[in-house]
Amino acid sequence: MSGVRERARLFCERFGLAVPVLESPMAGACPPELAIAVAEAGGMGASGVVLDPPEHIEQWVQRFRAGSAGALQLNIWVPDPPEPDEARVAAARGFLGGFGEPGEPAGPAPVFAEQCEAMLAARPTVVSSIMGLFEPDYVRRVHRNGIAWFACATTLDDALAAQQAGADAVVAQGMEAGGHRGSFDPAAAEGTDVGLFALLPRLADHLRVPIVAAGGIADGRGVAAALTLGASAVQIGTALLRCPETGISKSWAASLDGLAPEATVPTRAYSGRLGRAAPTPFVTAWAAPGAPRTAPYPQQRQLVGQWRRGTPNGLDRVNHWAGQSAALATEEPAAAVLTRMWREATELLP
Repeated sequence: MSGVRERARLFCERFGLAVPVLESPMAGACPPELAIAVAEAGGMGASGVVLDPPEHIEQWVQRFRAGSAGALQLNIWVPDPPEPDEARVAAARGFLGGFGEPGEPAGPAPVFAEQCEAMLAARPTVVSSIMGLFEPDYVRRVHRNGIAWFACATTLDDALAAQQAGADAVVAQGMEAGGHRGSFDPAAAEGTDVGLFALLPRLADHLRVPIVAAGGIADGRGVAAALTLGASAVQIGTALLRCPETGISKSWAASLDGLAPEATVPTRAYSGRLGRAAPTPFVTAWAAPGAPRTAPYPQQRQLVGQWRRGTPNGLDRVNHWAGQSAALATEEPAAAVLTRMWREATELLP
């Protein structure tokens, strides 16, 4: 068996997988039905819980476990430090006024510490972090409960910090990835725009823990390339968005159909944090000359949500996240996507 295959085999053995393919924990696009389909096909299902109160986390996991005993990842954002900037918030609010009338403000956001306790109580295979690292005491409690910790990183420095803090694996996120950029420093996201296939060997040459490759992987060629460059597994998100189990809106699905890699855009329009999306009129409006800076996270997300609850005009009803591999996403069932990707990869691997 080649070193590449052996590395993937050991990862699968450790985390109870048949194939080294993980569902990306996409908040708002990870219904239990998708995670069940992925897990039953031999991969690892997932949910992004950043927006979920503890009772929703518990209910989601119960629905997942009613359909699968397979591997499961729960992912959460490490909160940003406060960035009060009333002038930016006011400018963003004024700009959003061009997209209709706002609705009522949302209630209080979920409490991070309570969400972390709910993840621990759910006892998934993996809890994972993005935008930073868990506190040492929480990492110790995670490990005492037999749960692994995966940390998303976009640079070698962040990956080494995660390894030092006790992460069991690092999710290497390339700039091709759809959705939010996992930079530890919100202001540095644009400056760490490194492609996955440059990032992977850099991390593989310096880390002891396994690496999960994320960003722009949507077929067997991408899987084989990522494993060859040092990953032990891959994580896919955009490739699953058009699967029937995901159930995203028709407008979002249509924006992915045939979307060229160069057409996707990095934007802070939806949340104030940088992410890669389809170039909808709402997204491009924020990049037009004369447009203000977005409000910081989470104020921008809260403002966009308030306008969605009102009478929006030209505002995307949901975030049209899109990785650079969007054109490769198909309308197949999720199990068929995983099976095909791994079959294609094994034909290419030594």
